Amino acid sequence: MQIANIELTKLYYSIGEVADMFDVNASLIRFWEKEFSVIKPKKNKKGNRMFTPNDIRNFEKIYQLVKHKGFTLDGAKKELSKKNEKLPLNLEVMERLEKLKLKLLALKVDVE
Repeated sequence: MQIANIELTKLYYSIGEVADMFDVNASLIRFWEKEFSVIKPKKNKKGNRMFTPNDIRNFEKIYQLVKHKGFTLDGAKKELSKKNEKLPLNLEVMERLEKLKLKLLALKVDVE
């Protein structure tokens, strides 16, 4: 599961879309929203949660820590708070590098 490869082009995503991205139930998304302060979805007039690309990146970090690395929720919270200052910059750099890589690969195909 790597959301980093998915281009997040919309301003907001519904809870169903986020749940589909991570192949989890919407209830887990709501639960993690309550447990982790880094996830702050907006709510529309109907009260539906609208997640930003930044929220989705935070979900990805949490998902990796809990589902792949076996962290407890408390452990994941501590890990996120330790890395909170460095992660946004590192993630932004990685996304830019990934886009650059795709452009270079496209140029390589055009040249051949």
